[in-house]
Amino acid sequence: MHTHIKQLYELANKPARLIIGLMSGTSLDGLDIALCKIEGQGYDTKCEVIAFKTALYDDEYRTKVREVFAKQHGSIEHLCLLNAWIGRHHASLVNQAIKEFGLKAQDIDVIASHGQTVYHCPQEQHKRTDFGNATLQIGDGDHIAVLTGITTLSDFRQKHIAAGGQGAPLVMYGDELLFSSADETRILLNIGGIANLSFVPQLNVDTTEDSAQTTFSSDIGPGNTIMDAYIQKHFAPLQYDKDANIASAGKVNQALLTSLLQSEFLQQKLPKTTGPEVFNLTFLETCQQSTSTTRISKADVMATLCEFTATCIANSIVGITQGLSNIAIYASGGGIHNPLLMSVIEQKIKMAGVSSTLNTTQDLALNPDAKEAVLFAILANETLCRDDDNLAMKSTPQAHITMGKVSFPD
Repeated sequence: MHTHIKQLYELANKPARLIIGLMSGTSLDGLDIALCKIEGQGYDTKCEVIAFKTALYDDEYRTKVREVFAKQHGSIEHLCLLNAWIGRHHASLVNQAIKEFGLKAQDIDVIASHGQTVYHCPQEQHKRTDFGNATLQIGDGDHIAVLTGITTLSDFRQKHIAAGGQGAPLVMYGDELLFSSADETRILLNIGGIANLSFVPQLNVDTTEDSAQTTFSSDIGPGNTIMDAYIQKHFAPLQYDKDANIASAGKVNQALLTSLLQSEFLQQKLPKTTGPEVFNLTFLETCQQSTSTTRISKADVMATLCEFTATCIANSIVGITQGLSNIAIYASGGGIHNPLLMSVIEQKIKMAGVSSTLNTTQDLALNPDAKEAVLFAILANETLCRDDDNLAMKSTPQAHITMGKVSFPD
């Protein structure tokens, strides 16, 4: 038996593992680094976040990524070079974080790296019958493993697509394992660049079997992506609308809002997936031209974009909770720090009769900024440790697969 295979076997049989989960989102603000102590597997999973930080990106990182990010055309050479460069850059940030956490590489069992999404393209988006669903995350795991000296699992989304999924969202699997409840039906809302949610139905008492409803996860529309892009274009060097100061000074333009809400993606049934390839400044400009709103103030544009995001999120929540009681909503992601966005979402769902308040995952003892990085650590733990005689996740055909490619440090 090869030494690395033996090490994986021993790792899988440890009572607990220290796993670093990494998440780099479409906002390009930084690398989320979550140090997790994980015990068990499946519904017996217990996860404690020992330490967390967001290692902020500099302008060089953002500039390099934006050369190819969400673009149909670009330099193949740049993409090739960037794949290794991001892997090395992420490894450097992880090494620095490990020191800050007061640990050494040998203390860490595994790194779970999401990578950097540069293009996400389900078939409903590209509409080419000769191709299926596709997505691309770069930041090669081999470079991370070699430069940190830690076994690394990466590129989780490809297996999901290979097994018939769309590659996103993957949050459902960790949401189901960590947050299933016998007391309430839970909606785990994540507002990143794109907004997504997981619907986790209340469990029957004294059983881990779901009730009549089924756990599922879906993208539901834009999160921060268009708002951030608009700020970066018109209010540089700002990267986002801090505290919604600009949006709060504007007024919603109903004609523009109506046009934005006609997006083809929003008419598709759940579950579905999308990205900045769809919800971007080109989409906004097309809607402005069609409604003769190209001359409205920038504050009014931001107010309308905030209303658009809130409406997409609220409509999805209302749609999946009709006829249900005992609902609890827990939000995470960068969007929770936008007070106007959160306020409008809550107003809309209350007006529609949804009884739940808009909580954050802090109420579930999980830092809402760390959640996605933690969930990739959970995916890595399942790949290493899942008991096939007790398959944990039964929600979808893809629930029976293991995700993540393994890179050894030598």
